[in-house]
Amino acid sequence: MEIQGLEKKIGVSFSRKELLQEAVTHRSYLNERPSWTGAHNERLEFLGDAVLELVVTKYLFEHYQHNEGELTSFRAALVNADTLAQISRELGINDFLLLSKGESKDTGRGRQEILGNAFEALVGAIYLDAGYDQAEAFIVRILMPKLDEILQKGLHRDPKSVFQEQAQARVGVTPLYKVLKEWGPDHEKQFLAGVFVGEEKVAEGRGFSKQEAEVQAAQEALKQKGWK
Repeated sequence: MEIQGLEKKIGVSFSRKELLQEAVTHRSYLNERPSWTGAHNERLEFLGDAVLELVVTKYLFEHYQHNEGELTSFRAALVNADTLAQISRELGINDFLLLSKGESKDTGRGRQEILGNAFEALVGAIYLDAGYDQAEAFIVRILMPKLDEILQKGLHRDPKSVFQEQAQARVGVTPLYKVLKEWGPDHEKQFLAGVFVGEEKVAEGRGFSKQEAEVQAAQEALKQKGWK
């Protein structure tokens, strides 16, 4: 698809179109196309992650009078991979991603990770192309409206903390997490974690880090137990 179509979807016009192209180019795409002259988006993702955290932190500090711990949990819920992947889908970024044939077939957690990273790369591209103020305006317009839903649904509460509170209150046991399996190359390693209450394995979770796998396991465990 023409990259100008993505500009319309996100409501941002780029002076340097190559930055927008780079933001939606995954490393795997270059592996299949040695003649491709553009770059993949990992450097932009690195930059965009920092810009995103600063903008969100500043916004929360200016608009909410909560304590540091609560503001930290709000920020974590806004910038986590699931939230950013959801926004990427809503913006239509998925339709413009440049991926290898193998990655194109993955519609599970791997694609979620790629979409979240692409949003961070997009923020980095806007910052380089138009400066901090434009990046801030984009983030506030696109991301911050999600906060009301996050707070209403309690999504800012860490699932591991919630599951631990519930397990200790209901059965007097502190949950234990174990990595059950890990696979993949070092730069894309995946983990399968299990959460145990006593001898019972309550649930499993997958992720691209041990922490992410444990959080997924805790979320699933809360569902399995029916604990709120």
